[in-house]
Amino acid sequence: MNDPTEEKQQAILEHLNDLRIRVTWIVVSVVVCTIVSFIFAERILLLLSTRSPIALTSIKPTETIQSYFKVSLMAGGILAMPMILFQIWLFISPGLEKREKRAVYVFVPAAMLLFLSGVAFTWYVLLPAALYFLANFLADVVIAEWTVQEYIGFVTGFLFWVGVTFEMPLIFYFAGRAGFMEASTLRQNWRIAVVGIAVAAAIITPSVDPVTMLLTMVPMLFLYVLSISLTGIGYRQFIKSGTEVEKT
Repeated sequence: MNDPTEEKQQAILEHLNDLRIRVTWIVVSVVVCTIVSFIFAERILLLLSTRSPIALTSIKPTETIQSYFKVSLMAGGILAMPMILFQIWLFISPGLEKREKRAVYVFVPAAMLLFLSGVAFTWYVLLPAALYFLANFLADVVIAEWTVQEYIGFVTGFLFWVGVTFEMPLIFYFAGRAGFMEASTLRQNWRIAVVGIAVAAAIITPSVDPVTMLLTMVPMLFLYVLSISLTGIGYRQFIKSGTEVEKT
């Protein structure tokens, strides 16, 4: 008779090995895409600089090259996002049924679309508002001069984290689909969710002005409402699949 403890340890080792493989693929894809992004980094830097309301300066010898590498890494991460999402899916898919695994055709495109939607919303709505406030705050007292390194770090971080928050509906859908979350739980805890969203918006928002923070909160609140609906759909699918298994 097989030792249950030994089987459990073997299963854990297999999961860890699978995790190592997935992480390796993710790292390789990010490195390759970052190298490719070097070709376009200067154009991306020029594009990002067009959002700045004031001229950018460099006060350290290595500042421009650091900004160049930072932009390349950001672009590489975005280019590698489909592979990253696909590897995450491969890691969780062994625990799913055959028909559930087909959801990869929805999961990867939907996750990528939501992330890019968050980046686009930040680029066209949030970023101009934040930069305008920062450039004109105490303009009669202080002359604003931004270094290219600080500006690029500011912009890329803002774009990335808002893009990540736009994944919220998809995460909650799969939580419901796996039976971990019900829509009623999200509805009952909406007050806690509003406070959490306000805190998240304050952390994500690079500036301290209430206008930008409010603009960040509005889509997050909408995404939370959408998450409630998608969680309900996912949980009903979970119940339905369990009922069908019992019948068979």
